[in-house]
Amino acid sequence: MQDVTDAPFWRVMARYGGPDVYYTEYFRVHPDSRPERHILAAIDENPSGRPVIAQMIGQDIPSLVRTAGWLQKRAIAGIDLNLGCPAPIVCRKEAGGGLLRNPPKIDAILRGLRAAVHLHFTVKTRLGYDRPEEFPALLEIFRAHAIDALTVHGRTVREMYGPVVHYDAIAQAARAMTCPVFANGNVRDVASARNIADLTGAAGLMIGRGAIRRPWIFQQIRDAAEGREPFAPTRRDLREYIDLLHRETCGSALREEGQVGKMKKYLGHIAPGLGGDDMFWRELRPALTLRELFAVCDRHLAEAVPLDARALVAAL
Repeated sequence: MQDVTDAPFWRVMARYGGPDVYYTEYFRVHPDSRPERHILAAIDENPSGRPVIAQMIGQDIPSLVRTAGWLQKRAIAGIDLNLGCPAPIVCRKEAGGGLLRNPPKIDAILRGLRAAVHLHFTVKTRLGYDRPEEFPALLEIFRAHAIDALTVHGRTVREMYGPVVHYDAIAQAARAMTCPVFANGNVRDVASARNIADLTGAAGLMIGRGAIRRPWIFQQIRDAAEGREPFAPTRRDLREYIDLLHRETCGSALREEGQVGKMKKYLGHIAPGLGGDDMFWRELRPALTLRELFAVCDRHLAEAVPLDARALVAAL
C-alpha cells in the first residue's frame, strides 16, 4: 500500500507475526526515474526478516527493464508488476490499473520483464478496467509469459474498493494459471480468509487494508489453519497497537501536525465501526494535536473488553 507499507510499518507488523512475504510500496518507473531511496531503505533494512518482493509501476518497457536490473542487485526475492492501482492520477499515465485498457501493451511489458527478471516475477492485477468480462483475455496474456505468481484483486478499476468482490473470477484464475494464484479483496479476519480460500481455491491470500486495522490477522490465520486458538484482541490491545504505530512510524523529525495527519491516515482504517454510531471517528476527526488524538483513543479503547468483531468486519 503506497505511503503505508514502509520499513517502520513492516516493523510493526512483524511484532504481531506479520505475513509470510512482504511487498514494497511501488517504485514509480519512467524514463527519468531512479528507485526511491526510502523504498530501497525498506529492502535494505528489512526489519521483518521475511522475503521481500519489490513492486514496480509504470508502462515504459526500457525503464521497467532497467529498474528491474537495479532492484535485482538488492536483497529481494522477486519483482512484481502492479496492474491493480486504481488511482486516477496513475491510470491517466497508463500505469497500474490504467494498463488494463491496453492488453497488447501488457503483453509487450511482460515479455520484456520476463526476459530481464531472473528472480521470481509476479503480477498483481484487477479483473479489468471497466468490466469483469475483460478478465479472460487478460488471463491468456498472463499464461503466455510464465510468470511465477499472480495476485488477483477481485474488482475492476472502476469498482475501486466497492462492496462487491468477484471471487468467481479469482477461482477462474486459480483453475487457469499454472503458477500460484493469490486472492486479494476483503480479507478481514479468520472467517473471511477461510471463506475466500474455499471459494477461490487460491494458493494464498494477499492482505492490504485489513492489516492496518488488524495487525494480528496474519498470525490469527496461521493459528486457525494449524488448529490453534487464534488470539482474541481487546480494545486495550488495539489501543496499544495505536501507540506502537505512532512510536515506530512517526519519527521525531516529523512535526506534530504531520504526526497527527499520519496517525489519522491509519486511524481512518481503524476507526469505522468503533464507538457506536461511529462516535470514535467523529470525535477523532477534529483533533489537531497528539494530546487530543490520544485522548479520544483513551476514551474509547482503554477497557480490556473484546473488540466487536461484527462491527469491525461490517466497517471494512
